[in-house]
Amino acid sequence: MPHDQPASAPGPAPADASDHDPAEAPFLGLLATGAAAEEYERPVLRARAGGAAAARLAALERAKLLALRVRTELEDRRRREAELSALYATAHDLAGLRDLDAVLRAIVRRARSLLGTEVAYLTLNDPAAGDTYMRVTDGSVSARFQQLRLAMGEGLGGLVAQTARPYVTDSYFHDERFRHTRTIDSGVRDEGLVAILGVPLLLGSGVIGVLFAADRRERVFEPGQVALLAAHAAHAAVAIDTANLLAETRKTLTELEAANEIIRDRSSVIERASDVHDRLTELVLRGGGVQDVADAVAEVLDGDVEFTEPGRAPAAALDRSRADGHAVRDGADWVAAVRAGGEVLGALVLSGHPALDPVDQRTLERAAMVTSLLLLARRTAGEAEQRVRGELLDDLLDAAARDPRLLRERAARVGADLDAPHVVLAARMSGAPISDGDGPPRPDGTDRRRLWSAASHLAATRHGLAAVRDGGAVLLLPLEPGGDPAHTAREIAARLGTALHVPVTVGASAPVPAPAARPAAVADAYAEARRCREA
Repeated sequence: MPHDQPASAPGPAPADASDHDPAEAPFLGLLATGAAAEEYERPVLRARAGGAAAARLAALERAKLLALRVRTELEDRRRREAELSALYATAHDLAGLRDLDAVLRAIVRRARSLLGTEVAYLTLNDPAAGDTYMRVTDGSVSARFQQLRLAMGEGLGGLVAQTARPYVTDSYFHDERFRHTRTIDSGVRDEGLVAILGVPLLLGSGVIGVLFAADRRERVFEPGQVALLAAHAAHAAVAIDTANLLAETRKTLTELEAANEIIRDRSSVIERASDVHDRLTELVLRGGGVQDVADAVAEVLDGDVEFTEPGRAPAAALDRSRADGHAVRDGADWVAAVRAGGEVLGALVLSGHPALDPVDQRTLERAAMVTSLLLLARRTAGEAEQRVRGELLDDLLDAAARDPRLLRERAARVGADLDAPHVVLAARMSGAPISDGDGPPRPDGTDRRRLWSAASHLAATRHGLAAVRDGGAVLLLPLEPGGDPAHTAREIAARLGTALHVPVTVGASAPVPAPAARPAAVADAYAEARRCREA
């Protein structure tokens, strides 16, 4: 009987399975696990050591370069998202601080952290002396450097303070753009600084100081880092102004408490003033609104108090109140300008009080100041949320390959659900020119800025997203089950028209079932909405 044959006869060793895999396969795993850049050489080295054919090696080299390019792009995007998250967290933290010194220390500390520099510092302008002086430092070791004063136009910081523009140098002592002086150069050399970036702290159209990030070695600050520090400086300037206003409010409260001890014969008036200020402080602490302030003052002063927009307040009285900083009489009414720096935000109008006690007049003025703080805080929070919503919608429109999980997480932070059906709306003020540009409104685009602001506010109230694009606005709004996109377009056009006081044309797309799952569908829907709008 013959011997049993083996199940398989020995033969040549099997070829490396990778010889039959697509060239990209080894690198996809590396991308998925976030491997270091040097790991991408290993598949090529293994193939070369295994005697792979030249065509196989060439394919692996091409796949490696492509994978490294994708890795770099992913890292850049993660970095940008991390920077935006850090900037948003910084703005949130600054909004919660009330003491000026604490605000300044937080600004400088966060600037150093955002850019990863060895030193960060902040100078404030001194209008009386006509120069700028060192106020706060973080990471500094030189006493001479910490006491520097710079005349306008001197050094990098003096030039930033004078021109209100960012300046950067990777080697300060070899940079001839700046006016070098012995005092400034000695301080900078004593600190050992080499690369310096300075951005202005702008409040309205004026510069109140300069924020710096610096290293003790040569370093190139990228444009994105300059923009990041400038954005941080914008939040910082508002936080400084808010802290100053709150300090003035606290000072005023202290003055009123002292007056209560001195003017005993007017105790009832002082008690009313103390009561309203306590109530205003409580309103601020618990997050009350402008109407809450008006109601509180009306109850204390026994009259009707109303907040009015700048265009609806008595113009002459508003100008007088803004000019001298006090509430002024206007017939049987009193008008107190609500202002922040040089910007008039509106007015508090007390009706039916032809005669007003000086302490009550001061109470109305303090209420106007608290109102300005609430409006600035609301504006800062609103603008930050508008930017976050606009950036998310821009990514949906421009980056079809976005990770759906990250899109959902970002949407959840602003209260949007991108797994629900949505409709894309393209809006434009009637008669407004169509532009190919996108991004935030330019400073001179008043109409587009108003449309963007109104659309962003409307999107926020409906848990949607809005951005400015192509000379108009684009909105991504949730669609109720069985909802009609055409009806939604008519409703949004009416509401935007009412807010802007001009006709607004709105085109709608067909429903988009789940934007997070198919970002590319959002871009297609936007194109459809634009065609509908133009039709």
